[in-house]
Amino acid sequence: MILSRLTTFDRYVACNPRFAAAIEFLGRPDLDRLPDGRHEIDGDRLFAIVSRDLGRGRQDAILESHRRYVDIQYVVSGFDLIGWSDLSECRRPKSEFDEQRDLGFYDDRPGTWLRVPAGTLAVFYPEDAHAPLGTSVAVHKVVVKVAIDTLTK
Repeated sequence: MILSRLTTFDRYVACNPRFAAAIEFLGRPDLDRLPDGRHEIDGDRLFAIVSRDLGRGRQDAILESHRRYVDIQYVVSGFDLIGWSDLSECRRPKSEFDEQRDLGFYDDRPGTWLRVPAGTLAVFYPEDAHAPLGTSVAVHKVVVKVAIDTLTK
């Protein structure tokens, strides 16, 4: 898991060759005007999901995980509270992992909460269970989905 300002995220480009294109997309001058939904960057290897949501609050935020993608969750406006737990500590899956959607949910509670203000991003790897939308305010986010090379060649 990484928590960083967008302005300093370039130091993490060495972690994944697709992070450079993700930074470029998140730095677009029109990012705040993009419509909600999926935006292609590099097909299924790298894409963004824009959303404007009202937070669920910490009690209703649900831990999730992914196997094929790294999530870069960037807050455009407002702020998010994102719960985090190491996936190895999640003992109560809600159901079978959905391979098609690359998504698993857990009834466990996060061990840590991160405040992610506007201009900041949180990066979650497959070993990071995360519970987005723990805020109770409106939040405008862009989630960049970065394919993990070893699983998507």
